[in-house]
Amino acid sequence: MGNLACSTDYLVVGGGVIGLNIARELKRRNSSASVLLIEKEISCGSHASSRNSGVLHAGFYYSADSLKAKFTAEGNRALTKYCLDKKLFIHRCGKLVVAQNESELESLAELKRRGDRNGVELSEITEADAKKIEPRVKTYQKALFSPATSTVDPAQVLSAMREDALKEGVKIEEGVRYVGKKKNCVITTKGAYYAGYIVNCAGLYADKIALDFGFSKNYRIVPFKGIYLYSDEAAHTYKTHIYPVPNLKNPFLGVHLTVTVEGKAKIGPTAIPAFWREQYKGFDNFKLMEMTEIMFREAGLLFFSGFDFKKLAIEEMQKYSKKVMVSMAGKIIEGVKPENYQVWGRPGIRAQLMDIRSKKLEMDFVIEGDAGSCHVLNAVSPGFTCSIPFSKYVCDKINEMQNNTLKSEKQKAAL
Repeated sequence: MGNLACSTDYLVVGGGVIGLNIARELKRRNSSASVLLIEKEISCGSHASSRNSGVLHAGFYYSADSLKAKFTAEGNRALTKYCLDKKLFIHRCGKLVVAQNESELESLAELKRRGDRNGVELSEITEADAKKIEPRVKTYQKALFSPATSTVDPAQVLSAMREDALKEGVKIEEGVRYVGKKKNCVITTKGAYYAGYIVNCAGLYADKIALDFGFSKNYRIVPFKGIYLYSDEAAHTYKTHIYPVPNLKNPFLGVHLTVTVEGKAKIGPTAIPAFWREQYKGFDNFKLMEMTEIMFREAGLLFFSGFDFKKLAIEEMQKYSKKVMVSMAGKIIEGVKPENYQVWGRPGIRAQLMDIRSKKLEMDFVIEGDAGSCHVLNAVSPGFTCSIPFSKYVCDKINEMQNNTLKSEKQKAAL
Protein backbone atom coordinates (compact mmCIF):
# COMPACT_ATOMS: atom_id res chain seq x y z
CA MET A 1 0.00 0.00 0.00
CA GLY A 2 2.98 2.29 0.52
CA ASN A 3 4.15 1.92 -3.12
CA LEU A 4 3.49 4.78 -5.53
CA ALA A 5 0.80 3.52 -7.93
CA CYS A 6 0.96 6.58 -10.17
CA SER A 7 1.13 10.34 -10.38
CA THR A 8 -1.61 12.45 -11.95
CA ASP A 9 -2.52 16.13 -12.32
CA TYR A 10 -6.14 15.55 -11.24
CA LEU A 11 -7.44 12.67 -9.17
CA VAL A 12 -11.21 12.19 -8.94
CA VAL A 13 -12.40 9.86 -6.16
CA GLY A 14 -15.76 8.28 -6.98
CA GLY A 15 -17.13 7.12 -10.32
CA GLY A 16 -20.78 8.10 -10.07
CA VAL A 17 -22.50 10.47 -12.47
CA ILE A 18 -20.99 13.55 -10.79
CA GLY A 19 -17.46 12.12 -10.63
CA LEU A 20 -17.52 11.03 -14.27
CA ASN A 21 -18.75 14.40 -15.50
CA ILE A 22 -16.28 16.37 -13.38
CA ALA A 23 -13.45 14.20 -14.72
CA ARG A 24 -14.65 14.79 -18.29
CA GLU A 25 -14.96 18.55 -17.73
CA LEU A 26 -11.49 18.76 -16.17
CA LYS A 27 -10.04 17.00 -19.21
CA ARG A 28 -11.90 19.32 -21.61
CA ARG A 29 -10.52 22.39 -19.85
CA ASN A 30 -7.01 20.99 -19.38
CA SER A 31 -6.37 18.84 -22.44
CA SER A 32 -2.68 18.39 -21.70
CA ALA A 33 -3.27 17.46 -18.05
CA SER A 34 -3.67 13.90 -16.81
CA VAL A 35 -7.03 13.08 -15.21
CA LEU A 36 -7.46 9.86 -13.26
CA LEU A 37 -10.72 8.63 -11.72
CA ILE A 38 -10.72 5.87 -9.11
CA GLU A 39 -13.84 3.92 -8.13
CA LYS A 40 -13.97 1.48 -5.20
CA GLU A 41 -16.51 -0.83 -6.86
CA ILE A 42 -15.79 -3.06 -9.87
CA SER A 43 -17.90 -0.78 -12.07
CA CYS A 44 -18.68 2.93 -12.07
CA GLY A 45 -22.05 4.16 -10.83
CA SER A 46 -22.83 1.09 -8.71
CA HIS A 47 -24.55 3.12 -6.00
CA ALA A 48 -26.97 6.10 -6.22
CA SER A 49 -26.14 6.93 -9.85
CA SER A 50 -27.54 3.65 -11.18
CA ARG A 51 -30.07 3.03 -8.41
CA ASN A 52 -32.08 6.27 -8.71
CA SER A 53 -35.54 6.65 -10.25
CA GLY A 54 -34.22 7.68 -13.66
CA VAL A 55 -36.50 10.73 -13.66
CA LEU A 56 -35.15 13.84 -15.37
CA HIS A 57 -36.69 16.56 -13.22
CA ALA A 58 -37.82 19.89 -14.67
CA GLY A 59 -36.76 22.23 -11.85
CA PHE A 60 -39.84 23.71 -10.20
CA TYR A 61 -39.45 22.28 -6.68
CA TYR A 62 -36.54 24.51 -5.71
CA SER A 63 -36.39 28.10 -4.51
CA ALA A 64 -34.89 30.49 -7.06
CA ASP A 65 -31.80 31.27 -4.94
CA SER A 66 -30.71 27.61 -4.80
CA LEU A 67 -28.11 25.79 -6.87
CA LYS A 68 -30.71 23.13 -7.60
CA ALA A 69 -32.95 25.72 -9.24
CA LYS A 70 -30.00 27.03 -11.23
CA PHE A 71 -28.98 23.67 -12.65
CA THR A 72 -32.09 21.46 -12.88
CA ALA A 73 -33.74 23.05 -15.91
CA GLU A 74 -30.38 23.36 -17.67
CA GLY A 75 -29.46 19.81 -16.67
CA ASN A 76 -32.78 18.48 -17.96
CA ARG A 77 -32.10 20.01 -21.37
CA ALA A 78 -28.48 18.82 -21.42
CA LEU A 79 -29.27 15.21 -20.44
CA THR A 80 -32.26 15.06 -22.79
CA LYS A 81 -30.01 16.15 -25.67
CA TYR A 82 -27.32 13.69 -24.54
CA CYS A 83 -29.77 10.78 -24.60
CA LEU A 84 -31.22 11.77 -27.96
CA ASP A 85 -27.77 12.28 -29.53
CA LYS A 86 -26.54 8.94 -28.16
CA LYS A 87 -29.80 7.18 -29.03
CA LEU A 88 -30.27 6.13 -25.41
CA PHE A 89 -33.65 5.21 -23.94
CA ILE A 90 -35.75 8.21 -22.94
CA HIS A 91 -39.48 8.30 -22.20
CA ARG A 92 -40.75 11.88 -22.53
CA CYS A 93 -43.97 11.29 -20.64
CA GLY A 94 -44.24 14.50 -18.56
CA LYS A 95 -45.44 14.79 -14.98
CA LEU A 96 -48.66 15.69 -13.16
CA VAL A 97 -48.42 17.16 -9.64
CA VAL A 98 -51.75 16.81 -7.85
CA ALA A 99 -53.41 18.23 -4.75
CA GLN A 100 -55.34 16.03 -2.35
CA ASN A 101 -57.36 18.74 -0.63
CA GLU A 102 -57.91 22.49 -0.43
CA SER A 103 -55.04 23.01 2.01
CA GLU A 104 -52.57 21.85 -0.65
CA LEU A 105 -53.67 24.36 -3.28
CA GLU A 106 -51.39 27.06 -1.87
CA SER A 107 -48.40 24.72 -2.03
CA LEU A 108 -49.38 23.89 -5.61
CA ALA A 109 -49.45 27.62 -6.36
CA GLU A 110 -46.01 28.01 -4.73
CA LEU A 111 -44.60 25.32 -7.01
CA LYS A 112 -46.01 27.22 -9.99
CA ARG A 113 -44.36 30.44 -8.75
CA ARG A 114 -41.04 28.64 -8.34
CA GLY A 115 -41.34 27.16 -11.79
CA ASP A 116 -42.01 30.57 -13.28
CA ARG A 117 -39.03 32.11 -11.47
CA ASN A 118 -36.79 29.25 -12.56
CA GLY A 119 -37.84 29.52 -16.21
CA VAL A 120 -39.52 26.11 -16.25
CA GLU A 121 -42.40 25.30 -18.60
CA LEU A 122 -45.22 24.44 -16.21
CA SER A 123 -48.98 24.64 -16.69
CA GLU A 124 -51.68 25.02 -14.05
CA ILE A 125 -54.59 22.93 -15.29
CA THR A 126 -58.06 21.92 -14.14
CA GLU A 127 -59.02 18.54 -12.75
CA ALA A 128 -60.79 17.77 -16.03
CA ASP A 129 -57.69 18.60 -18.07
CA ALA A 130 -55.55 16.46 -15.76
CA LYS A 131 -57.83 13.49 -16.43
CA LYS A 132 -57.43 14.04 -20.18
CA ILE A 133 -53.69 13.55 -19.71
CA GLU A 134 -54.10 10.59 -17.32
CA PRO A 135 -57.66 9.26 -16.83
CA ARG A 136 -56.82 7.53 -13.54
CA VAL A 137 -55.37 10.57 -11.79
CA LYS A 138 -56.97 11.96 -8.64
CA THR A 139 -56.64 15.65 -7.87
CA TYR A 140 -58.54 18.35 -6.01
CA GLN A 141 -59.71 21.09 -8.40
CA LYS A 142 -56.28 21.75 -9.97
CA ALA A 143 -53.00 20.15 -10.97
CA LEU A 144 -49.69 21.15 -12.48
CA PHE A 145 -48.35 19.60 -15.67
CA SER A 146 -44.64 19.54 -16.48
CA PRO A 147 -44.03 18.47 -20.10
CA ALA A 148 -40.22 18.49 -19.73
CA THR A 149 -40.10 15.76 -17.05
CA SER A 150 -39.06 12.42 -18.52
CA THR A 151 -37.44 9.10 -17.65
CA VAL A 152 -34.16 7.51 -18.70
CA ASP A 153 -32.28 4.33 -17.85
CA PRO A 154 -29.64 5.62 -15.38
CA ALA A 155 -27.38 2.56 -15.76
CA GLN A 156 -27.37 2.99 -19.54
CA VAL A 157 -26.58 6.70 -19.21
CA LEU A 158 -23.73 5.93 -16.78
CA SER A 159 -22.27 3.35 -19.14
CA ALA A 160 -22.33 5.84 -22.04
CA MET A 161 -20.68 8.55 -19.93
CA ARG A 162 -17.97 6.16 -18.79
CA GLU A 163 -17.19 5.26 -22.41
CA ASP A 164 -17.12 8.96 -23.33
CA ALA A 165 -14.72 9.69 -20.47
CA LEU A 166 -12.32 7.01 -21.68
CA LYS A 167 -12.49 8.25 -25.29
CA GLU A 168 -11.81 11.79 -24.11
CA GLY A 169 -8.61 10.76 -22.34
CA VAL A 170 -9.75 10.23 -18.74
CA LYS A 171 -8.08 7.23 -17.13
CA ILE A 172 -10.45 5.12 -15.02
CA GLU A 173 -9.34 2.54 -12.44
CA GLU A 174 -12.11 0.48 -10.86
CA GLY A 175 -11.85 -1.71 -7.79
CA VAL A 176 -9.56 0.88 -6.14
CA ARG A 177 -10.77 2.07 -2.73
CA TYR A 178 -9.66 5.26 -0.97
CA VAL A 179 -8.01 4.46 2.38
CA GLY A 180 -6.55 7.75 3.58
CA LYS A 181 -4.35 10.77 2.92
CA LYS A 182 -0.66 11.33 3.52
CA LYS A 183 0.72 14.75 2.53
CA ASN A 184 0.05 15.10 -1.21
CA CYS A 185 -0.73 11.43 -1.68
CA VAL A 186 -4.00 9.55 -1.59
CA ILE A 187 -3.54 6.10 -0.09
CA THR A 188 -5.66 3.39 -1.72
CA THR A 189 -5.98 -0.39 -1.73
CA LYS A 190 -3.78 -0.34 -4.86
CA GLY A 191 -1.08 1.96 -3.50
CA ALA A 192 -0.33 5.65 -3.10
CA TYR A 193 -1.44 8.11 -5.78
CA TYR A 194 0.29 11.48 -5.99
CA ALA A 195 -2.12 14.10 -7.30
CA GLY A 196 -1.73 17.77 -8.14
CA TYR A 197 -5.41 18.28 -7.29
CA ILE A 198 -7.97 15.96 -5.69
CA VAL A 199 -11.73 15.99 -6.26
CA ASN A 200 -13.85 14.03 -3.79
CA CYS A 201 -17.10 12.72 -5.32
CA ALA A 202 -17.44 9.72 -3.03
CA GLY A 203 -21.18 10.02 -2.36
CA LEU A 204 -22.04 8.14 0.83
CA TYR A 205 -18.43 8.51 2.04
CA ALA A 206 -17.77 12.06 0.82
CA ASP A 207 -17.88 13.49 4.34
CA LYS A 208 -15.43 10.88 5.67
CA ILE A 209 -12.88 11.65 2.96
CA ALA A 210 -13.41 15.41 3.32
CA LEU A 211 -12.56 15.19 7.04
CA ASP A 212 -9.11 13.86 6.10
CA PHE A 213 -8.52 17.12 4.22
CA GLY A 214 -9.89 19.40 6.96
CA PHE A 215 -13.36 19.87 5.45
CA SER A 216 -16.93 18.78 6.29
CA LYS A 217 -16.33 19.86 9.89
CA ASN A 218 -19.98 20.89 10.27
CA TYR A 219 -21.52 18.21 8.06
CA ARG A 220 -22.17 14.47 8.16
CA ILE A 221 -23.95 12.08 5.81
CA VAL A 222 -27.19 10.53 7.07
CA PRO A 223 -28.29 7.72 4.73
CA PHE A 224 -31.91 7.12 3.67
CA LYS A 225 -33.03 3.98 1.85
CA GLY A 226 -35.30 4.35 -1.17
CA ILE A 227 -37.23 1.42 -2.66
CA TYR A 228 -39.90 1.33 -5.38
CA LEU A 229 -42.72 -1.19 -5.69
CA TYR A 230 -43.25 -2.35 -9.28
CA SER A 231 -46.56 -2.92 -11.05
CA ASP A 232 -47.24 -5.99 -13.16
CA GLU A 233 -49.74 -4.08 -15.30
CA ALA A 234 -49.12 -3.82 -19.03
CA ALA A 235 -46.62 -1.30 -20.34
CA HIS A 236 -48.06 2.16 -21.06
CA THR A 237 -51.02 1.60 -18.73
CA TYR A 238 -50.15 5.04 -17.35
CA LYS A 239 -49.47 7.99 -19.61
CA THR A 240 -47.42 10.18 -17.27
CA HIS A 241 -45.69 10.44 -13.89
CA ILE A 242 -48.05 11.34 -11.03
CA TYR A 243 -46.66 13.12 -7.95
CA PRO A 244 -48.35 14.53 -4.84
CA VAL A 245 -47.69 18.04 -3.56
CA PRO A 246 -44.53 17.57 -1.45
CA ASN A 247 -43.79 18.89 2.01
CA LEU A 248 -41.46 21.73 1.04
CA LYS A 249 -39.80 21.65 4.48
CA ASN A 250 -38.00 18.37 3.81
CA PRO A 251 -36.09 17.10 0.75
CA PHE A 252 -38.35 14.14 -0.09
CA LEU A 253 -41.16 14.20 -2.66
CA GLY A 254 -43.57 11.67 -1.16
CA VAL A 255 -44.97 8.45 -2.64
CA HIS A 256 -45.58 8.92 -6.35
CA LEU A 257 -46.06 6.91 -9.53
CA THR A 258 -43.16 6.82 -11.97
CA VAL A 259 -43.34 5.54 -15.53
CA THR A 260 -40.12 3.76 -16.54
CA VAL A 261 -38.39 3.95 -19.92
CA GLU A 262 -40.21 0.73 -20.87
CA GLY A 263 -43.57 2.30 -19.95
CA LYS A 264 -44.01 0.17 -16.81
CA ALA A 265 -45.22 1.73 -13.56
CA LYS A 266 -43.65 1.79 -10.10
CA ILE A 267 -44.77 3.47 -6.87
CA GLY A 268 -42.55 4.90 -4.15
CA PRO A 269 -39.94 5.54 -3.11
CA THR A 270 -39.48 5.07 0.58
CA ALA A 271 -37.16 7.43 2.46
CA ILE A 272 -36.39 5.06 5.32
CA PRO A 273 -33.55 6.05 7.67
CA ALA A 274 -30.75 3.53 7.10
CA PHE A 275 -28.55 2.33 9.99
CA TRP A 276 -25.30 2.20 8.00
CA ARG A 277 -24.24 3.76 4.73
CA GLU A 278 -24.67 0.85 2.35
CA GLN A 279 -27.52 -0.99 4.07
CA TYR A 280 -29.16 -2.25 0.91
CA LYS A 281 -30.30 -5.66 2.11
CA GLY A 282 -30.15 -7.49 5.42
CA PHE A 283 -26.70 -7.20 6.98
CA ASP A 284 -24.86 -6.60 3.70
CA ASN A 285 -21.93 -4.17 4.16
CA PHE A 286 -22.58 -4.03 7.92
CA LYS A 287 -20.14 -1.89 9.93
CA LEU A 288 -20.68 -1.62 13.68
CA MET A 289 -18.83 1.69 14.15
CA GLU A 290 -20.70 3.20 11.23
CA MET A 291 -24.07 2.08 12.61
CA THR A 292 -23.23 3.54 16.04
CA GLU A 293 -22.30 6.90 14.56
CA ILE A 294 -25.32 7.09 12.24
CA MET A 295 -27.79 6.10 14.95
CA PHE A 296 -26.29 8.88 17.10
CA ARG A 297 -26.88 11.36 14.25
CA GLU A 298 -30.42 10.13 13.75
CA ALA A 299 -31.08 10.46 17.49
CA GLY A 300 -30.02 14.09 17.17
CA LEU A 301 -32.55 14.56 14.38
CA LEU A 302 -35.18 12.80 16.48
CA PHE A 303 -34.93 15.28 19.36
CA PHE A 304 -33.47 18.48 17.90
CA SER A 305 -34.24 18.70 14.18
CA GLY A 306 -35.98 21.68 12.65
CA PHE A 307 -38.67 19.37 11.23
CA ASP A 308 -40.62 16.43 12.64
CA PHE A 309 -38.05 13.68 12.04
CA LYS A 310 -39.85 11.31 14.42
CA LYS A 311 -43.05 11.55 12.35
CA LEU A 312 -41.08 11.13 9.12
CA ALA A 313 -39.22 8.08 10.45
CA ILE A 314 -42.42 6.36 11.65
CA GLU A 315 -44.22 7.06 8.37
CA GLU A 316 -41.27 5.82 6.32
CA MET A 317 -40.81 2.60 8.30
CA GLN A 318 -44.46 1.79 7.62
CA LYS A 319 -43.65 1.84 3.90
CA TYR A 320 -41.90 -1.52 4.25
CA SER A 321 -45.51 -2.74 3.99
CA LYS A 322 -46.72 -3.16 0.39
CA LYS A 323 -50.24 -2.52 1.65
CA VAL A 324 -49.25 0.89 3.03
CA MET A 325 -47.46 1.85 -0.18
CA VAL A 326 -50.46 0.91 -2.30
CA SER A 327 -52.77 2.81 0.04
CA MET A 328 -50.65 5.96 -0.24
CA ALA A 329 -50.50 5.71 -4.03
CA GLY A 330 -54.27 5.22 -4.04
CA LYS A 331 -54.69 8.77 -2.74
CA ILE A 332 -53.50 10.19 -6.07
CA ILE A 333 -54.38 7.35 -8.51
CA GLU A 334 -57.62 5.49 -9.10
CA GLY A 335 -57.75 1.72 -9.28
CA VAL A 336 -54.42 0.91 -7.60
CA LYS A 337 -54.80 -2.76 -6.65
CA PRO A 338 -52.51 -4.53 -4.14
CA GLU A 339 -52.34 -7.66 -6.30
CA ASN A 340 -50.66 -5.63 -9.07
CA TYR A 341 -47.85 -4.42 -6.77
CA GLN A 342 -45.95 -7.37 -5.34
CA VAL A 343 -42.34 -6.92 -6.49
CA TRP A 344 -39.83 -4.59 -4.80
CA GLY A 345 -37.18 -2.99 -6.98
CA ARG A 346 -33.47 -2.63 -6.27
CA PRO A 347 -32.90 -0.38 -3.22
CA GLY A 348 -30.94 2.85 -3.43
CA ILE A 349 -29.32 4.85 -0.62
CA ARG A 350 -29.60 8.62 -0.57
CA ALA A 351 -26.40 10.26 0.73
CA GLN A 352 -28.24 13.03 2.57
CA LEU A 353 -26.07 15.68 4.21
CA MET A 354 -26.92 16.99 7.67
CA ASP A 355 -25.66 20.17 9.34
CA ILE A 356 -24.60 18.87 12.76
CA ARG A 357 -24.85 22.36 14.28
CA SER A 358 -28.47 23.07 13.38
CA LYS A 359 -29.57 19.40 13.08
CA LYS A 360 -31.09 20.20 9.68
CA LEU A 361 -30.97 18.21 6.47
CA GLU A 362 -29.26 20.22 3.75
CA MET A 363 -31.72 21.02 0.97
CA ASP A 364 -29.18 22.26 -1.59
CA PHE A 365 -25.90 21.12 -3.12
CA VAL A 366 -22.87 21.69 -0.88
CA ILE A 367 -19.21 21.80 -1.92
CA GLU A 368 -16.10 22.79 0.05
CA GLY A 369 -12.45 23.01 -0.91
CA ASP A 370 -9.24 24.94 -1.40
CA ALA A 371 -6.27 25.12 -3.77
CA GLY A 372 -5.47 21.44 -3.22
CA SER A 373 -8.80 19.65 -3.06
CA CYS A 374 -12.55 19.99 -3.69
CA HIS A 375 -15.27 18.01 -1.91
CA VAL A 376 -18.78 17.44 -3.27
CA LEU A 377 -20.59 16.85 0.02
CA ASN A 378 -24.25 17.01 -1.02
CA ALA A 379 -25.34 16.13 -4.54
CA VAL A 380 -28.61 14.34 -3.83
CA SER A 381 -31.71 14.43 -6.04
CA PRO A 382 -31.89 16.00 -8.56
CA GLY A 383 -28.13 15.46 -8.74
CA PHE A 384 -28.50 13.02 -11.64
CA THR A 385 -30.52 15.55 -13.65
CA CYS A 386 -28.12 18.38 -12.77
CA SER A 387 -24.93 16.40 -13.34
CA ILE A 388 -23.68 18.08 -16.53
CA PRO A 389 -24.06 21.78 -15.58
CA PHE A 390 -23.29 21.10 -11.90
CA SER A 391 -20.00 19.50 -12.88
CA LYS A 392 -19.08 22.61 -14.86
CA TYR A 393 -19.91 24.70 -11.79
CA VAL A 394 -17.64 22.55 -9.61
CA CYS A 395 -14.79 22.99 -12.12
CA ASP A 396 -15.40 26.76 -12.10
CA LYS A 397 -15.05 26.67 -8.31
CA ILE A 398 -11.85 24.65 -8.56
CA ASN A 399 -10.36 27.26 -10.92
CA GLU A 400 -11.52 30.04 -8.61
CA MET A 401 -9.98 28.42 -5.51
CA GLN A 402 -6.68 27.79 -7.30
CA ASN A 403 -6.54 31.33 -8.71
CA ASN A 404 -7.33 32.91 -5.34
CA THR A 405 -4.48 30.99 -3.73
CA LEU A 406 -2.12 32.00 -6.55
CA LYS A 407 -3.05 35.67 -6.10
CA SER A 408 -2.57 35.41 -2.35
CA GLU A 409 0.88 33.87 -2.80
CA LYS A 410 1.89 36.62 -5.23
CA GLN A 411 0.71 39.29 -2.79
CA LYS A 412 2.74 37.70 0.03
CA ALA A 413 5.81 37.50 -2.21
CA ALA A 414 5.44 41.19 -3.12
CA LEU A 415 5.52 42.12 0.58
